[in-house]
Amino acid sequence: MPKHPLQFLEVPRRDPDKEPAEDRIRHFGEIYGSYDGASAGAQAGRCLACGNPYCEWKCPVHNYIPNWLALIEDGKLFEAAELSHQTNSLPEICGRVCPQDRLCEGACTLEDANGAVTIGSIEKYITDEAVSQGWRPDMSNVTDTGKCVGIVGAGPAGLAAADVLARNGIRSVVFDAYPEIGGLLTYGIPPFKLEKQVVRTRRKILEGMGVQFVLNTRIGDDKPFAELLDEFDAVFLGMGTYEYVKGGFPGEDLSGVYDALPYLVGNAYRELGHDEADAPYIDLEGRNVVVLGGGDTGMDCNRTAIRQGAKSVTCAYRRDEENMPGSRREVANSREEGVTFLFNRQPLEILGDDCVTGVKVIETEMGEPGPDGRRRPVPIEGSEDILPADAVVIAFGFRPDPPAWFADFDIDTLDSGRVLVKSLGVTPYQTSNPKVFAGGDMVRGSDLVVTAVHEGREAAKGIAKFLGI
Repeated sequence: MPKHPLQFLEVPRRDPDKEPAEDRIRHFGEIYGSYDGASAGAQAGRCLACGNPYCEWKCPVHNYIPNWLALIEDGKLFEAAELSHQTNSLPEICGRVCPQDRLCEGACTLEDANGAVTIGSIEKYITDEAVSQGWRPDMSNVTDTGKCVGIVGAGPAGLAAADVLARNGIRSVVFDAYPEIGGLLTYGIPPFKLEKQVVRTRRKILEGMGVQFVLNTRIGDDKPFAELLDEFDAVFLGMGTYEYVKGGFPGEDLSGVYDALPYLVGNAYRELGHDEADAPYIDLEGRNVVVLGGGDTGMDCNRTAIRQGAKSVTCAYRRDEENMPGSRREVANSREEGVTFLFNRQPLEILGDDCVTGVKVIETEMGEPGPDGRRRPVPIEGSEDILPADAVVIAFGFRPDPPAWFADFDIDTLDSGRVLVKSLGVTPYQTSNPKVFAGGDMVRGSDLVVTAVHEGREAAKGIAKFLGI
């Protein structure tokens, strides 16, 4: 089909339908619909096929975006699915949870004047629709090498590593402490952004590629790490970041103050029907909730509290909206669902005797950039205020928490707790123990799903070279 060069003018950007806020806050299902083939083709046809595709370079896995958009425009669904999987092991998941407005779509040439191509929604459509029609990865040319790798962590880095290893004829066994695969894809990201059947479908795809999963198994406790080194030709660590960052101000230990991750995991356990004794449910129904933090985890907490029936939800962030790290789409969704945002508010203290009664904050103004390039919030003297609250959720992010047994196996870490790996050379992502590789958040620090996918894939390539494949 010849491309219409002015389609981007004649066909406006149209996202998939979104469920109205008054309806979607009553459940935890995904809020966005899906394209049909005609809609996906029309939206894909808006792509300008730039000679130097900014979208592709902005994408952490460097997806061949213009190429699979062209395939969808031509109705070649299975070919698009194959091409999408050449660079991304979890495209249907990244299509749902990536902050496209800060990545591929934000870099789209059409973004400013005509509205970016709906790259994320099309990426989601490609795999969802192809799998429903029977597509599976083509493994017909893969030869079993006889090698096998142990993978610790079934999050995005571990799953991506398993995918690339399988395509290189290397079997893998993936261990995880949770009852289901996905890590924080399953237990941290709420189902209104990522329904868990999507992750279960990916599990079936990976198992069809020969990947084996051993769940409810914590390495170091249920199974010694030494056994992995004995049983496997190499080991990949994709254990994520699970130590939540504290604010360091008074009152964080009061009753009614919760850390974001246990809050989200407890809700996920209930939604999945798991034993809540392993992750207690935190119910915020009828409570005045203040969420501290402006990242995507904060947005997840905002929207979860709304669905639990919180009386009010206020999100306080110490910088202005422009410098907020969370996806603009998620901020907008939070607002639509009834969340109140207070920007330029830095928490000083959580108030209360035994139980929380409020949060003392001070107004800020944006100062000069710090070492990380982000403008620093500067407190305005005399601007203190109190936000009433009977529940506070702290969402300041996560950092690595390396287990003590790392030292027993010569796995070096930085002062921050991040695992030290090789970034260049023949064996990228190799740790100080030559047989052990690592990637994802435990190497980079807490980051996006797509960056974890990238590092898991690159580590798998390093493992293949290490094994002589």
